[in-house]
Amino acid sequence: MTIKEAQERVDAWINTTGVRYFSELTNMAILTEEVGEVARIISRQYGDQSFKESDKNKDLADELADVLWVVLCLSNQTGIDLTTALEKNFDKKNIRDANRHRDNEKLK
Repeated sequence: MTIKEAQERVDAWINTTGVRYFSELTNMAILTEEVGEVARIISRQYGDQSFKESDKNKDLADELADVLWVVLCLSNQTGIDLTTALEKNFDKKNIRDANRHRDNEKLK
């Protein structure tokens, strides 16, 4: 599935099953919540915290997909074509960071 197709599928789902988009502000709060759920799993799986019983069945892939879902919603709501935005972001990074990481002594 392309990014464009993902945006279209989310939009179709929202406008049928989901009834309508939540407000942009609500979706921003939901995005923050979903990123927190990703952080919780990563801090337990790769960090020093131990899993609580209630966290043991959490799936990182599912939580990352939740983050992507809300990003797609926000993009749709604000008229952003994420394919174009990502392409521009690559251009920016290729110019700004062309040698930055290669020259970073900390990464050697």
